[in-house]
Amino acid sequence: MPLIKSKKEEKKPDRGFLVFHNTSDVIRAEKILKKEGFKIRVMGPPPEHRRGCDLVIEFPLIEQLNILRILEKKSTPPIDAVPVDNPLLKPIEIVKTKDFGKYIMVRAANMKMTVEKSTLKIVNISGGGCPDVPYLAEKLIGKTLKEAPEPKQIGHTLCAYALHIAYEEMTKRCLL
Repeated sequence: MPLIKSKKEEKKPDRGFLVFHNTSDVIRAEKILKKEGFKIRVMGPPPEHRRGCDLVIEFPLIEQLNILRILEKKSTPPIDAVPVDNPLLKPIEIVKTKDFGKYIMVRAANMKMTVEKSTLKIVNISGGGCPDVPYLAEKLIGKTLKEAPEPKQIGHTLCAYALHIAYEEMTKRCLL
C-alpha cells in the first residue's frame, strides 16, 4: 500500500535562512557554523528579506535551535531565521559560471573572475565598488590559480568576500 502524504506534510520546509545586519556578521557566522560542521551555504536573500545585507545563510531547518544557540553564544545572532516554505522565499544562488571557450568566468554576487583554461592564469577581475578591488586585481591578475593568494586573505570587504567565493568555485571547476 503506497504511503500518501497530506498537503500539510508536503509543504513542510526543510531549509531556512538566517538574516543578518551586515556582511561581517554573515562571514563570522559562516565561519562559526562551518567549523561546527553544519551544512550551510551563503546565498543572496529574496527581495522581501533584504534588510541591510545582501547575503543570507541557508541552513537545514531541523538544526535551527542548535545553530541559534551557537551563534548567540558566539555573539553573532541573526536578525531573523526564516523557513523557506514558499518558492518566493527561496534564497538566490549568488554564483554563476560562463564558459567562453578559451576562458571561463565565475561571477559571485557582484564580483567576476576570469581564467584562461589552458594555463589556469587569472586574466581579469571585475565588478564591485569596494576600495580594495583594484588592489585585489593587482595581486591576482597574471597569476595561476595555484600561485594566487586567496582573496579573503588579502581583502576584507564584501567585494573581497564575493571574489573569494568566485575563486573557490573557479578552483573547484579547474583544479579538482
